[in-house]
Amino acid sequence: MTGEQYPKIYLYRRLVQAKLFIDAHYADKIDLSNIADEAYFSKFHFIRAFKNIYRKTPHQYLIFVRIEKARGLLKAGIPVSEACYAVGFESLSSFSKLFKSIAGITPSAYSIQQQKIKTQIAEAPLTFIPGCFAEKKGWLKKEQF
Repeated sequence: MTGEQYPKIYLYRRLVQAKLFIDAHYADKIDLSNIADEAYFSKFHFIRAFKNIYRKTPHQYLIFVRIEKARGLLKAGIPVSEACYAVGFESLSSFSKLFKSIAGITPSAYSIQQQKIKTQIAEAPLTFIPGCFAEKKGWLKKEQF
């Protein structure tokens, strides 16, 4: 069957269903076959259609979701190795390499950076609030130049 026999909205729904499957099962051991089956597409057609809509292959999107979830865990103070395995990676070295390529910084450096920011916020919270907002709430004195 060709794509012209189905309304486009039906095909888009199937792709969204596959994306939601990735979002829900990112930590599981899923592969292209699992994801394509969720959308009822052949693997090769699914890759083309998914990339056409989301500008990433399903694998690239899965990696992106895992790295974003790992960022949240690292920000919460979870150790790097635990974050790595919690988001579905099987190798700490591949996780570190992919994290650095996407985030521009190693996972351990990111974790240290986030903990420093937390400390700075705790010590001086007003430095992280826009001056106009703090002034409106009466937390700062109005200054004239």
